[in-house]
Amino acid sequence: MAYYTRVLSKDEEFPPFEELAELIRSQHPDYKLTIEEGDEEEWETLLLSGDDEVEVALVERNQVSDGSAGQDEIADFIEDLQDCQPESGVVWLEEYLEEVKMVYAFQHLQGAETVEGGDALHALRSALWERGEAIIQADAEGFTNEEGFHIVWQFSDSVSGPWNMGVLQDGVWHHFTMDLGDPDHRAAFLAGEVPGDVTAVIAAGPSE
Repeated sequence: MAYYTRVLSKDEEFPPFEELAELIRSQHPDYKLTIEEGDEEEWETLLLSGDDEVEVALVERNQVSDGSAGQDEIADFIEDLQDCQPESGVVWLEEYLEEVKMVYAFQHLQGAETVEGGDALHALRSALWERGEAIIQADAEGFTNEEGFHIVWQFSDSVSGPWNMGVLQDGVWHHFTMDLGDPDHRAAFLAGEVPGDVTAVIAAGPSE
């Protein structure tokens, strides 16, 4: 099954192809970006690949509008959240998703499995996310807030290792690193709490 990560943006404006292509040329000269569908001003699908022609990722730009593929994606995400925790993160995320205007979907291909290919993909995804008012979604992981901290649990039960998480309490994000495999850490996060033996950083400014 294809694996996707996505940038979900409230901004309906998007960068022109040449801006993204130059980013890859300057930061990852062994990789290139080409247009698969659309044109330089109204690109729809891009291909990130190496100079050796090994494909790293397909990037689809889906605007969220009535009857669009982007609207269907958002509806599916909201439906999938119904059984997720913590509740505070789910409520915030549902409200956020209702305002998303653009979905950038990255289908990870063979070249993404290498360190260099993964770095090039990350640079491209970060460039879209860091434009502002955007969150990240990853299959089998879940969603982040705008600061890049995971806020809902969609991992498998067997997952383990350190992960950057965020819980919303009284309108303020509390960010921390937890061990996904620690049952006490997991229980605290699912309840919308910071695990007792970790230190949280309170995010500055409002939560939205």
